[in-house]
Amino acid sequence: MKISLNTVSKRFQRNWIFKEISYSFSTPDAYALLGHNGSGKSTLLRIIAGMQAPSIGSVDYYLANKALDPASLYTHISFCAPGQEIVEELTLREFLDFHFSFKRPLPSLDIDKIIFLSGLKDVAEKPIADFSSGMKQRVKLAQAIFSDTPILLLDEPCTNLDQQGVEQYREWIQEYGMGRLVIVASNDVREYFFCREHLTMEDYK
Repeated sequence: MKISLNTVSKRFQRNWIFKEISYSFSTPDAYALLGHNGSGKSTLLRIIAGMQAPSIGSVDYYLANKALDPASLYTHISFCAPGQEIVEELTLREFLDFHFSFKRPLPSLDIDKIIFLSGLKDVAEKPIADFSSGMKQRVKLAQAIFSDTPILLLDEPCTNLDQQGVEQYREWIQEYGMGRLVIVASNDVREYFFCREHLTMEDYK
């Protein structure tokens, strides 16, 4: 899998957030988008995910060296962000059943195993609305990391996690994230410790 940014720029009203980013991401490798708050790293991640359009430039996607139809992009990407909405009226089991009706879980995983790995077995039948912010973040990470997609996009993945949750994230990444194209938007090394390549947003102002 390959993603190519072609002179990608983004502005809000008259303010340019970043300008003329040309960069390629390829499987299997891990990349970190680094920068201070407001530098545009989360915005760039959403552009890469196809959730926002750049003001200037384009993003191309390739699978087995062939251009990927943008209409099928969502089947190849898993995404997690602190502001991401999940259906909180559903129980954890209902939500995972719903999510994995659209995307397959990784091989050897099923709903029961994912619930066990998340450490939320005791609340599997309770509405997600009753969960703490840290528990909700675990759910968001689980639906992304455990989906069988070649691309994994993570925006500040340890937000709201306690130290146990951070250690759990590290274990999941090391066991289930390798061999994929992973891009992490962060300014916390605990979140991108495994990323060999770094793209610094301040270089594109």
